Amino acid sequence: MAERDPSKISRRQILAGAGVAAAGAATLGMAGARPARAQDPSWDREADIVVVGSGAAACSAAATSASLGNKVVLIEKEPILGGTTNKSGGVAWVPNNSQMRAAGKTDPKADCMKYMVRYSYPQRYTPNSPTLGLDEASYKLIEAFYDNGAKAIDHLGNIGAVQFGTFLVGGKPSPDYADHLPENKAPQGRSVVTLDDSGKIMVGTIGDGTNLIGHVEAWLRKQDVPILTEHKVVSAVKDGDRVVGVEAEADGKTVRIRARKGVIFATGGYAHNVDLVHLHQKGLWGSCAMPGSTGDFIGIAQSAGAAMGAMGTAWRTQIVFEQALENRVLPQGVFFVPADSMFLVNKYGRRVVNEKRDYNDRTEVHFYFDPVHEDYANELLFMIFDGRSLDAFGGAFPIPDPSDLGPYVIQGADMDELAANLANRLDTLKDKDGMVALADDFPKTLKETLDKFNAYAKAGKDPDFKRGDQSYDRAWQAFFSVMREGSTEKPNDLPNPTMHPFRPEGPYYAIILAAGALDTSGGPRINEHAQVLAPDGTPIAGLYGAGNCIAAPSREAYYGAGGTIGPCIAFGYIAAQHAHGQSQTG
Repeated sequence: MAERDPSKISRRQILAGAGVAAAGAATLGMAGARPARAQDPSWDREADIVVVGSGAAACSAAATSASLGNKVVLIEKEPILGGTTNKSGGVAWVPNNSQMRAAGKTDPKADCMKYMVRYSYPQRYTPNSPTLGLDEASYKLIEAFYDNGAKAIDHLGNIGAVQFGTFLVGGKPSPDYADHLPENKAPQGRSVVTLDDSGKIMVGTIGDGTNLIGHVEAWLRKQDVPILTEHKVVSAVKDGDRVVGVEAEADGKTVRIRARKGVIFATGGYAHNVDLVHLHQKGLWGSCAMPGSTGDFIGIAQSAGAAMGAMGTAWRTQIVFEQALENRVLPQGVFFVPADSMFLVNKYGRRVVNEKRDYNDRTEVHFYFDPVHEDYANELLFMIFDGRSLDAFGGAFPIPDPSDLGPYVIQGADMDELAANLANRLDTLKDKDGMVALADDFPKTLKETLDKFNAYAKAGKDPDFKRGDQSYDRAWQAFFSVMREGSTEKPNDLPNPTMHPFRPEGPYYAIILAAGALDTSGGPRINEHAQVLAPDGTPIAGLYGAGNCIAAPSREAYYGAGGTIGPCIAFGYIAAQHAHGQSQTG
């Protein structure tokens, strides 16, 4: 297909498109690499650097490559650019960024490395070790992020592609997701967000990522960079041990594109490839990734001789379970559980987590295995809330507008009726949810949990899960739980703004939550230059990876707001810089 102008597709269409089913999601569809042969037809296009994908990592790689004087071709299999970045807030977590330094804040490398390694590898972290307890390769990946993240966003700004400013929450720099760890010496200010056309800092709400993509796309077009949409790359072409180009399918034809210096893959994860999800993930019922996240690079890289890194990781978020049963491609996840008169319980009626923790870490509680009952006790969790939260915070996902509760909200006149109705709903889903059922004493335990929660809310302290103790909890409560216009409820004036006692009378409500993801983050191994590695640890010449299609350098740690986009931009930049320095193939 000829080049298309994706800018003609609106943000509304991009976000609405997330509701379509992922075509072929249940098919593994492993693509392959084959050697270039003398009898092969000539190349259809040639470039110095070919970038595959169009999200944050790909845009960073393409813009950096072009700015260095390379001839670049950008290839995207979908009809629009941006991938899942379009649905993000456009926020990037970048240590020691220039905005921090301009504000007089310091983020020394030694301290920041301790925070990142402690968060990414808590079971291996050794503060007195030269590599903080990590093998050299893992340490160098995190070090490369620190060394290049700030350079990457500054470079994009300096060339005029996209500008960044400090991401604010409540008028202050946003706190990191583990702001409370003692290793975190600079817990605010590492998150940045794009500026709009007028130079104003974006709010960072869902969909603002289109601003990042739109600015970089406009810059690439001004540089006359060919952008090929609806071109699905199916193989990497090798000449001996070197990747020298790609083959793509478009309009039923094979298009061969030569890369004289290198091919940079930045094609997203595999959240919508059900075969890979079932093979590698403990639980991932649905994702707010765009439908194109089907793990294409995994098969291509394997056929090119790549070694796989960790495959079971993901950027996690809770999701509305019944919504995912209808379509695993979701508009959004439950990034922050809104409201104050609200808590989550498992099938035993017990709270199991600080409901205000960040989405990535909070979702891990779903994977607790109960060795006594031989099951996952928290496979499904139940968000319990009252009329106050419906009135005050209705419209803050997943709480619906009070005028339309929708099909996923379960209601009861009192806690006993709510428990009975929830049990009935689970019974209707028993062929789809792994036979999850409420414990016999769930109603009794639920009421005990309610009484305990109300006492904690009045006292302002949660001794069980420390809800509201960290500045993160309180800052993001204010960001995601703005009281609804027209609400009859009074603002929470209790000591802990994240907690409020339930109304003494119903109705009460429940929503079933499950483990989902923004996208997966597993795939081929790379080194600190973003080169894809062979099983013996040597780089595969001409082949690079960045973003969610490779094994995440930060493992499963979500350092702060923009914890996915920051490394995407950094390693896209790293790949472009390294590929630029390579000799052109003949």
